[in-house]
Amino acid sequence: MIEFLIAAAPQGSGLMGFVPIIGMIAIFWFLLIRPQMKRQKEHQAKVAGLKKGDQVVTAGGLIGKVVKVDENYADIELAQGVRVKAVKATIGDIIPPGGTAAND
Repeated sequence: MIEFLIAAAPQGSGLMGFVPIIGMIAIFWFLLIRPQMKRQKEHQAKVAGLKKGDQVVTAGGLIGKVVKVDENYADIELAQGVRVKAVKATIGDIIPPGGTAAND
């Protein structure tokens, strides 16, 4: 009886077994990886356009005004006379004048 079941099993192409795996990879790519890459590019563009006088929110939640911008760093004034140097990549968002941060 077992020989009958083994003999009756369809002999499909080996490539057909990969179709579901390829489909899952494509779904994973379009639902997770691609949107993350888009957000990363948008963030890099914001950080590249950072200029003196911009109101920013850091990744740590500090809100301040940019007083100086270097290649990799930005000096941020948190309060009058209180300045910190932050890595530009840690700047989470730029607050438009009279507005709130988009990441809230």
